[in-house]
Amino acid sequence: MRDFFRPGRSTTICREAMIATSHPLATSAGLEILAAGGNAVDAALAAVAVQCVVDPLMTGLGGDCFALYAPAGGEVVALNGSGRAPGAATVARLKELGLDREIPQTSPHAVTIPGAVAAWLKLHRRFGTLSLDRLFARAIGHAETGFAVTPRVAWDWARNAKTVEKDEGGKALFLPHGRAPLAGEVFAQPKIGQRLREVARHGAAAFYLGATAESLVKRLKALGGLHTVDDFAAAVDGADFVAPIGADYQGHRILECPPNGQGIAALLILKILEGFDLSDGVSLADRIHLHAEATKLAYHHRDVLIGDAAAMPPGTVDSLLSEPTIAALRRRIDAARAMPPALWDEPEHKDTVYLCVVDRDGNAISFINSIFHAFGSTRVDPETGILLHSRGASFRLIEGHPNAIGPGKRPMHTIIPGMVQKNGRTVMPFGVMGGQYQAAGHAALLSGILDRKLDIQAAIDATRSFAFGGLLEVEPTIAPDTIADLKRRGHAPAKALAPIGGAQAIWIDHAAGVLLGGSDPRKDGSALGF
Repeated sequence: MRDFFRPGRSTTICREAMIATSHPLATSAGLEILAAGGNAVDAALAAVAVQCVVDPLMTGLGGDCFALYAPAGGEVVALNGSGRAPGAATVARLKELGLDREIPQTSPHAVTIPGAVAAWLKLHRRFGTLSLDRLFARAIGHAETGFAVTPRVAWDWARNAKTVEKDEGGKALFLPHGRAPLAGEVFAQPKIGQRLREVARHGAAAFYLGATAESLVKRLKALGGLHTVDDFAAAVDGADFVAPIGADYQGHRILECPPNGQGIAALLILKILEGFDLSDGVSLADRIHLHAEATKLAYHHRDVLIGDAAAMPPGTVDSLLSEPTIAALRRRIDAARAMPPALWDEPEHKDTVYLCVVDRDGNAISFINSIFHAFGSTRVDPETGILLHSRGASFRLIEGHPNAIGPGKRPMHTIIPGMVQKNGRTVMPFGVMGGQYQAAGHAALLSGILDRKLDIQAAIDATRSFAFGGLLEVEPTIAPDTIADLKRRGHAPAKALAPIGGAQAIWIDHAAGVLLGGSDPRKDGSALGF
């Protein structure tokens, strides 16, 4: 139990249904749907539609999504809603156009065909119960009449204003007074409201066929993109239901989406850490050190081996998670010394929203939606109001690499929803936002719950660190003596300039018949239920 004399949040506890998101309006929209009899998928779609309006630098209709859905008493299914590169996109063609080592965030070649809308509609067709116009009603209202900007959204908006001001359409939409909106100011996106009305009425075709697709292609071609209306048309039913991948950790089964997502990196970190004592009696310095070393090993393998599943050698996932591989990786960790950093040269992956829902029937969903960088590619189509993501920036321009750009390929993705099972029953949908940090964040959150036995909110609140780019990023809540210890081990601690990540989770206590949820205080959101 937390110390009630100290500021903080209690774990949310209720009996029937719960939703946890990073924005209060998204949480309330999802809760309203649950109260009206909607199921977990209905609530998730209502919530994410709201977040596409009220947290526009983190997500939008022009982005991608992944989900894990656990029907009560059934098998967990994964949904890959990531978009594909245009049919004309090849390493050779992009090099002819002047690109060399990487694809810049604002390049039109960073825009793959957005996959989120197709994924939402496929998920709704298979599992949804309420009509789309009902599910999108709150989002449409916020878009058309405006919403009050919340504090964390305002802070992020201001920090990234210089990025979006370089695009004429982005500047006009997102900096209406020549600056980012302040907390409490009202902002609207009426064109997004109209797009949501069209999707509710006509389905995914409203986004991938006809006027909207034609306008987006026109905008991208004007920027030098290779996109065609045929590329958009091919994506109208482009999301895929696939089998999740998983690994055991401390008596629980951890499920992730398979590649092209980086869920394999989260499982690698966990399996490496399972060979060490991470209980609450272990010092914070020891836990941070072990987490950093396992992260460096896992991310090094991710960057070399992971991309579109179709471009990876068969058996890659099974090989990485095999006991011989895990044992060999564990042996590389020295409890007293940091390894030379296994540096990766992928672009930094930052901006995403994550939410989870458990409904009254016990169905659970873990859902994540992203435009990649803050404000995605920064490229706004003035006609449709759609901000396009930058997910293609994670492609490599190296022939033969699993993550090399190619016609119709999906890039390696950092956005990963998670799910935990115990004895074959789902016990927790969870997720951690924060781009590159997400896989490391999954491992840290689960270690807090399963190794340290922290309650859900306490595990989310716990101070964070992240070994990235040769540095060990640490939140300022970490004590100086712990940082000194890490320096002695060979780490290069650096104070985090922004909170590291943001998490949501809902634990299903089957024995007690209650739900226990948490939402990250690093964001504006909350966990609510009834």
